[in-house]
Amino acid sequence: MAGVLRAERVWVETFTGLRVTQFSGLLKVVRERGGNGTLRGRPWSLPLAERVLMVAVYYRTNLTMRQLGPLFGVSSSTVGRVIQRLGPLLALEPLSRPADAADRLWIVDGTLVPVRDRRVGASSRNYRFSANVQVIVDADTRLVVAAARPLPGTTADAHAWRHSGLAAHCEDVTVLGDGAYLNTGLIVPHRKRPGRPLLKGEEEDNAAHRKVRARVEHVIGRMKNYKILRDCRQRGDGLHHAVQAVARMHNLALAA
Repeated sequence: MAGVLRAERVWVETFTGLRVTQFSGLLKVVRERGGNGTLRGRPWSLPLAERVLMVAVYYRTNLTMRQLGPLFGVSSSTVGRVIQRLGPLLALEPLSRPADAADRLWIVDGTLVPVRDRRVGASSRNYRFSANVQVIVDADTRLVVAAARPLPGTTADAHAWRHSGLAAHCEDVTVLGDGAYLNTGLIVPHRKRPGRPLLKGEEEDNAAHRKVRARVEHVIGRMKNYKILRDCRQRGDGLHHAVQAVARMHNLALAA
């Protein structure tokens, strides 16, 4: 029995990036959101825990459904149905406005995610069809606060921010952005003007700004350890569900 438990622990930690206790939290969320479904109709061939594990492994490894099927002893079509059913239930719940909003510091940045669905992506500067995803991170905890729905990769960060709806989550909270978010109301670096170098105080401000803003890039880099965000084959809302699920799993990995 102990050997079986160790095998399950190794499977979960190796293929999902989560400890067993963290995975249990993910499973609890899916169960509370109705992941087991109703008793009507044909029952699932796998218990809920294995189905949630399948989705987590899919997002972490980006294996195809034909590759995942034999690992779990089911058909590739069953894998597809499980991902379609449970993927949205793993979504991150955007953090509400904190009680100490005036003292909080959040950081926003956009990242390009290669996609196959040309209705979601566009040929962008990385010469691939990509989508622009805006991500907000808490500077202190490095937890993902919220992630916007993807826009075509040709969308500028400032335009993506204005149309993301994320500003509603940031009332009274100081939010940092890079120079691409000029005139959006966010805190951005000082810009050089023609023939006028930055003042010493402005250079020091920019250095401090870069040091703090690097945290959001580190978080996005960790999120992309989930290889679904390096080449998303999902169609329609599949990328949005993947980003939300990866954000939740990233938060679980940090919080515990």
